[in-house]
Amino acid sequence: MSADPFALGSRRVITPAGEGPGVVVVAEGRIVEIVAPGDAPAGWEDLGELAILPGLVDSHVHINDPGRAHWEGFDTATRAAAAGGITTLVDMPLNCLPPTTNAEALQTKLDATEGRLHVDVAFWGGVVPGSEEHLADLHDAGVLGFKAFLCDSGVPEYGSFTPATAARLLERTAALGVPLIVHAEDPSVLAASPPSSDADPRAYRTWLDSRPADAEVAAIGALLDGLRTTGGRLHVLHLSAADAVEHLAQARREGLDVTVETCPHYLTLTAEDIPDGATDHKCAPPIRERANQDRLWAGLAEGTIDAIVSDHSPAPAQDKGLESGDFVAAWGGIASLQLGLPLIWTAARARGFRLNDVVSWMASGPARLAGLRNKGVLTPGAEADLVVFDPDATWSIDAAALHHRHPITPYHGRRVDGVVRRTYLRGECIVRDGDLPLPASGRTRRRDQV
Repeated sequence: MSADPFALGSRRVITPAGEGPGVVVVAEGRIVEIVAPGDAPAGWEDLGELAILPGLVDSHVHINDPGRAHWEGFDTATRAAAAGGITTLVDMPLNCLPPTTNAEALQTKLDATEGRLHVDVAFWGGVVPGSEEHLADLHDAGVLGFKAFLCDSGVPEYGSFTPATAARLLERTAALGVPLIVHAEDPSVLAASPPSSDADPRAYRTWLDSRPADAEVAAIGALLDGLRTTGGRLHVLHLSAADAVEHLAQARREGLDVTVETCPHYLTLTAEDIPDGATDHKCAPPIRERANQDRLWAGLAEGTIDAIVSDHSPAPAQDKGLESGDFVAAWGGIASLQLGLPLIWTAARARGFRLNDVVSWMASGPARLAGLRNKGVLTPGAEADLVVFDPDATWSIDAAALHHRHPITPYHGRRVDGVVRRTYLRGECIVRDGDLPLPASGRTRRRDQV
């Protein structure tokens, strides 16, 4: 059931035209119009300097449910998303059991969502060696595209392809009209860079040196070569190596259909600052040096990098190796689903960017990549997913106060700017000052329902 009609106004409404004063008029779960304050209906609520943003879209989230819900589950993940201003997320097909590599596995996942979604959730399908014959059925079942690995995924049930075999996957996904989304690290480069036997496993440099930037550059180059010969659409996941940005920009200039994302941890954390033993910082590809980070921000500024998404991939403390501090053995994944907006706003503002840039990277950009129509944008006819955001409030992150399942994050104690005051999903206020006052009202979204 939709909420009653209402109107919210602010001097800082973020629309595709930019930032300015306006009043967002909502009825039956959709935005009816956005008008000047002088033309607003009676009874509209004036939020003053609080900003009104579209609900964010996170197209890269590992929920791990069913099968590994002790790592993360639909209830806790979507609570964290809502509290962080995310109203739509797209679940990844691995780390759950079974992985989402056929229509039956997707149905198992859909069953696990029942009554447990606080935001809307769509799904990527998976492809592993031997599952290619299931692509059409999964496509018909409503997944948004297909994820492949070009290196070890970290879990035995989700096998990988080699860069040389990627072209045939691009042919198959091109025939279905959906993107192939790829974890792009070249296994031969990784195999040539193993941690040495005398390296300190607690040293972050040991992990960083084992995942060189050349592995990303080589894998992305092979994928782009495949795209040149097959056509189709390619999306590069979680770019950490800035050396690949120019290769991607050149591919765009050639007219290739390629997009790329990066993540908050690559934009806000640096290798130089990671203490030895701080395995809550481990991810793959790894967090790189400060100079590399500066070049990623430049890629965002020039438009080569399309989106910022969380790659939220939590695990229990024992799997993260918090006691041992062993970077080699620890599970690789950063937990930040609830924190992306303040983290990126804090860093972006310091670099001279504006709220409309952040909205482009974290709302409309991911929605466009995933093919989610009427999400991630404040325009008439779009779903009334709104965020009331206080861009000037400053606070310290407390891991224990976050909604995701385990109180582990590399950002504990970090000072950030920006607080989500409210989150609206299809016109219903699902978060108010950190509390979730309503029962779970999120929906699953098929490709033909987006």
